[in-house]
Amino acid sequence: MIAVIDAGLGNIGSLLNMLDHLGIAARAARTPAELANADRLILPGVGAFDHGMARLHASGLLPTLEERVLREHIPVLGICLGMQLLGHSSEEGASAGLGWVPARTIRFDFGPDPKRLRIPHMGWNDVRPAAPGNLLDLGLDDLGFGPRFYFVHSYHVVCDHAEDVAGITEHGIRFTAALQRGHIHGVQFHPEKSHRWGKLLLARFAALPSAPALPAAI
Repeated sequence: MIAVIDAGLGNIGSLLNMLDHLGIAARAARTPAELANADRLILPGVGAFDHGMARLHASGLLPTLEERVLREHIPVLGICLGMQLLGHSSEEGASAGLGWVPARTIRFDFGPDPKRLRIPHMGWNDVRPAAPGNLLDLGLDDLGFGPRFYFVHSYHVVCDHAEDVAGITEHGIRFTAALQRGHIHGVQFHPEKSHRWGKLLLARFAALPSAPALPAAI
């Protein structure tokens, strides 16, 4: 059972619908009790960083989330803002993040070039897995192209350690499209809006084995 954390950080209906279409058992989790029996967690989110952290604190879910993720090592997937919240800070606000991954979030900066790319970054991007066998290693389609996902964001994550980068793409600059630290995963894009590739990624996440402990202390 996947618990999709519903802390008021966006409409989770499309994500639940895609999981249902894939035959993956999932439910919205709004209380600590609804997290108790899940064997996978998804933290979706849209909007501003400080608002996201405020909603998580107000939800009363954080103590149970930390118990399940940091001590029981339940696999978790952060999506869009949810990925950014996994780190320790963001240029978008003053609040501390969850700090589950040594990473920070910064705004796209293309310098003074008048032809710079538009922010927010919106649209489809090819994503290259950073290592074989990780969540983004989804193979090729019939035409020989790799994973392609839908993005909507103005900020991007910078991992402190290169080994935590799971996927890379480009929008003016090369940036981290996905991260992985042990059983903790994050994707900047929206798999629920990414059709075939989004389905493959969610199915792969649902099939992950039980994870080992986190890497060395962050």
